[in-house]
Amino acid sequence: MTTVVDGGLATTLESHGHDLTGSLWSAKLLLCKPSAVRQVHAEFFEAGAEIAVTASYQASGKSLTNAGYDCQLATEVIRRSVQVAREAREQTGSTSLVAGSVGAYGASLADGSEYTGEYHLEKGTAGQVLRDFHRPRMAALLEAGADLLACETLPSAIEVAAMARLIAEFDAPAWVSLTPAPGGRTTRDGVPLAEAVAPLAGIGSLVAVGVNCCAPGDVLPALRTIATAGLEVATIAYPNSGEEWDARARRWTGRSRWREELVRAWAQIDYLGGCCRVGPEQIAALVGQLRRDTASV
Repeated sequence: MTTVVDGGLATTLESHGHDLTGSLWSAKLLLCKPSAVRQVHAEFFEAGAEIAVTASYQASGKSLTNAGYDCQLATEVIRRSVQVAREAREQTGSTSLVAGSVGAYGASLADGSEYTGEYHLEKGTAGQVLRDFHRPRMAALLEAGADLLACETLPSAIEVAAMARLIAEFDAPAWVSLTPAPGGRTTRDGVPLAEAVAPLAGIGSLVAVGVNCCAPGDVLPALRTIATAGLEVATIAYPNSGEEWDARARRWTGRSRWREELVRAWAQIDYLGGCCRVGPEQIAALVGQLRRDTASV
């Protein structure tokens, strides 16, 4: 039975007229208008989402400092991201889970490196730097009451390995999702996906492994490649709509490639949702399609 994850929080906020052009994206609204984030979480719950991913993707001391804020605000912003998701759950009467977003290190740099893995960290110390970066964020999310952690949009094997160490250290429920290179067979920095996920083997609290923030057509090739690693864990996928972000023009281009036939092909994925440009309408349609497919079996 597929569990439905929500869709693209930031792009849904943008569709409601909120300006997210700064480096903090949706985390900015946690500072100035948390009610807007609560509203979008509620919309996804009402659409049938069974897991909400918090707006903490870019919430870190490094991100806040780069945006001109006091880095000490990071814990409060992270706490608030969980709080508004929990409030939306109560508001809608949902029994859904709240997954604390632990976005890639590159998100804090606001230079697109979460889609390349080019962090320019010294090879011998990169793993430690990444663990030191993510550890306080994960701790803050769990202390705030997140039901599980969403370690997401990871572009490189070294960051997956860092997350593996931390998930084992916290012994908390978590999923790991990579953003694969086009074609769905390697990480963004060229490591075969099966090799990249190998450090996740044997972690008892690991909920699922898969992909997010990728083209819809890359989902199944990526999951098939990951499956060759032999991990005994559930699958997860929440791709983009298929439109592409033009960073220079700061706009989305192309057309959505989110299609009913793809949703049908994804029916065996354990956790399924959407990322950028996938809104409550698409999640509601996904829920409807999954229900129809289940009823027809």
